[in-house]
Amino acid sequence: MRRICLTLPTNRACAATISAIGEEAAYAAERFDVEVHLLILDSCDGSAFAEHAAAARGIPAVPRVHVHHLGEAEQREFLQRVIHHAGVPKPELMLDLMLPAEVSYGACTNRAFLIGAALGCRSLHRRDSDSRYQVVNGSPVFPIHHELMSLGKRAADAVHGVTENALDPEHADKPVAMVGSSFVGELSVDIGEIYRLDRDIYYDVVSLWAPEDWPDEAKRQLVDESFRGAGSEAFSGDQATLALVDPMRVDMCNISFQQVHEQIPLPPATDTIGSDYFLMHLVQDAALPGVLHNRNIVNFYTRERRTDPGFLAYHLRFTKFVLSMLYFHHLYDRMAKAQVSLLDDRHRVRAAEIAEMVRESALLDPAENIRRLDSLERSYRKLGGRYAVFAETLAARRERLLDEARHDMEDFALLIEAWEPMMAASKVTNPYPAARQHGRDPR
Repeated sequence: MRRICLTLPTNRACAATISAIGEEAAYAAERFDVEVHLLILDSCDGSAFAEHAAAARGIPAVPRVHVHHLGEAEQREFLQRVIHHAGVPKPELMLDLMLPAEVSYGACTNRAFLIGAALGCRSLHRRDSDSRYQVVNGSPVFPIHHELMSLGKRAADAVHGVTENALDPEHADKPVAMVGSSFVGELSVDIGEIYRLDRDIYYDVVSLWAPEDWPDEAKRQLVDESFRGAGSEAFSGDQATLALVDPMRVDMCNISFQQVHEQIPLPPATDTIGSDYFLMHLVQDAALPGVLHNRNIVNFYTRERRTDPGFLAYHLRFTKFVLSMLYFHHLYDRMAKAQVSLLDDRHRVRAAEIAEMVRESALLDPAENIRRLDSLERSYRKLGGRYAVFAETLAARRERLLDEARHDMEDFALLIEAWEPMMAASKVTNPYPAARQHGRDPR
């Protein structure tokens, strides 16, 4: 029987989401021939952690569903054993890249990749704590339905589980590496207030994540599509397309991977939104089949974002995202041109080639990013209020932000090179510390 890992990384209170994802796990086990390992990676402490533990314990017992709730201390202990067993260079740096003190969307998912492998799972299905499922006629609409219909199958066989086949026949023998969808509800990036305050400034700010040399028309189209997901259209019936999936059509709150996540990690950049979207681009650029479906998840904002500290933290993450795009656009362009050479004869990603491309990107002239920072600072000052306060933060941190964007790529290259031995070590490492292994060995 196939083991799968349905995972929820979280650093915020989300007991209701944990209960809901427990229902999705039960749905998968009841309707498919799978054993579901529901993995909650919890970076909370105090009362929030206790609430999550209670919610995890309260998930009804269902055959072939196993619930794992791991705090950061347990995650760190597991990573230390894996890194030691893998024998990778710079073990302290590797631990910091896998479990940094700051928020890292890529690192939390990388931990799920390794722990899922330790649990013997072949695929990884990720959800987010600030999202919920659509409900139609009283029943939740679970994305895992389409994920298990297609993920990991030979593309030629996956056609039987979709409503449309848009894949070129030359890719028919490749495995389906990714199945995903998007979201409805609030913008995935919390900049809607800028849109309401000044649409011209909104355009200026959002267009900064496009390549600098794009024509205005292309930038305008990107701005119109960015961060909106599937809009507001409610689910009214299943649609699923087998294709080379456009990364703009999927979101990390509604995604699943097989095989590719064992070969390449996500960028471990800290305090940077969008750092966990790399594999979507790699799957497309390497011409690996995927499935795009319409079981969209509902995105909502937590109250923390509305506080002044939350506002400043979030706009710092947005700024670092904008700066990261200098390097990622170069990388995506290189991958798209390399396409055929990115895979070996078993359709596995050549990690060494990707690492070399990442290193090459880190050598780019930062002049474009200096102009991005200048533009952001001007825009935030024009908006006034707490945006102007944030502009002062940007001015004070300019050199540090520029250096961090480049160092993030260098760290990513190091992690790619360490990933294969770390993944192999994970597959022979129990995810629980010795004190918790008695009676709970996931093997």
